[in-house]
Amino acid sequence: MDVHGTVAEGFEPVRDAFAGNFGLLGDRGAAVAVYRDGHRVVDLWGGARDFDGAAGEAPWEHGTAQIVRSATKGVAAAVLLLLRQRGELDLDAPVGEYWPEYKAAGKERTLVRQLLAHRAGVPVLDRPLTPAEAADPDLGAAAVAAQAPVWEPGTDHGYHAQTYSWLTGELVRRVTGRTVGEWIADEVAGPAGAELWLGLPAAEQARVGRVGPVAAPETASALRTRPKRAVSEAYADPGSLTRRAFGAISPLPDENDPGYRAAALPASNGIATADGLARFYASLIGEVDGGRRLFTPETVELARTEQSAGPDRVLVVSTRFGLGYMLHGSASPLLSPVSFGHPGRGGALAFADPESGIAFGYVTNGFRKSVTADPRAQALVRAVRTALS
Repeated sequence: MDVHGTVAEGFEPVRDAFAGNFGLLGDRGAAVAVYRDGHRVVDLWGGARDFDGAAGEAPWEHGTAQIVRSATKGVAAAVLLLLRQRGELDLDAPVGEYWPEYKAAGKERTLVRQLLAHRAGVPVLDRPLTPAEAADPDLGAAAVAAQAPVWEPGTDHGYHAQTYSWLTGELVRRVTGRTVGEWIADEVAGPAGAELWLGLPAAEQARVGRVGPVAAPETASALRTRPKRAVSEAYADPGSLTRRAFGAISPLPDENDPGYRAAALPASNGIATADGLARFYASLIGEVDGGRRLFTPETVELARTEQSAGPDRVLVVSTRFGLGYMLHGSASPLLSPVSFGHPGRGGALAFADPESGIAFGYVTNGFRKSVTADPRAQALVRAVRTALS
């Protein structure tokens, strides 16, 4: 496998791990980028741009973008935290103060911070939305506003895999009058100089590769990351919160459909380059070459302050969340205990580590069944840790 791009002196272990992902862990097309103190130190790509199960596809190029699934949640969380930073949103106010319809069905005391920390109690919809309905922000907002919580908001946590889209998107629209995709383009991606989109413009469609499922190789590493029986059973049970949360859109959308990519679902369908994700996180924690810092130090601390920890009622394993971000832990290992970020189901990962000044982004076109700790991303994180030691 030919690996393209550059690494700064000392970060050669990341190149070795990236190449190993193709040779040992079955990657077909991928990219990784790392910033340190606002400067790019890793920019690598390789493999095929499009995943379609056949050989001979067009090569991945510098600037190839992919759908990053739940890694989008970290970008959406930044919108709400920036609104708080500007004094336009109170994290301790009831959601219904901004969105009166949300007060229905026992949710009148749900706080904005509980929504961000997956404590809102509405990870499921009694009637799942079709992909077309899910793409309509009015229908999605109405569905979650009418939904009764499955636990008392604020008393427990469980991953809002799909409903996070309409919870965050509608709150942004009520506060700003703009869609969350418009806000990200104008106030996040533009100022940071990051190649990421929520609601992919037609002009950018041609640069986005096709994605598909890929099986994990039967290596010792893969065997160690197989889910525990309780997790497997939760995903297999149609009545479990796990299946219902991930099935809030049914049938599953075609992630290669241009219409789906043009929609704005903050939980699941952001499009980004690896450099775009890494640059975004670099801009949260400091100045970045050619871009602007987004978070104040106080907002960084807010983002990574633990709000939820312990057994996750949806993911079954123990998870840790700050305000919209996954925190370092056994379910989602990041660079260090102060890191905050978000994985995308099947492979993608992006995070920032304020202590070391590292910002990381990895995207792939081969999606696995993993939700929070893909072996390919973890191999790259370990390599970054080695480079810093």
